[in-house]
Amino acid sequence: MGIGDRLKEERERLGFNQTEFAAKAGASKNSQYNYEKGERSPDANYLAAVAEQGVDILYVVTGQRMPVAEGMLLVEEMEMMLHIRGLGDEDKGAVKRLLRAFSNK
Repeated sequence: MGIGDRLKEERERLGFNQTEFAAKAGASKNSQYNYEKGERSPDANYLAAVAEQGVDILYVVTGQRMPVAEGMLLVEEMEMMLHIRGLGDEDKGAVKRLLRAFSNK
């Protein structure tokens, strides 16, 4: 998986289509398309702009997730975390297996 794939994954995680995301980053839809296809590499200004939208830039560039402080989670993510924390060990294991299955599509 390359930078373009991870950038697309982050855009989709945040719920934006290419046009919306490009506008928030100050880029054209064509540029967004080319970044996601790996035909062009985004510059630092673009990466800084998408970071402000919640993109994990470390993940996009290196493939490794940045540790996230609770205050930086989206409302939906925080709600899920609170539910998970209330589960027993066996149920937490089941949730992990389910999430791995969905992420390996």
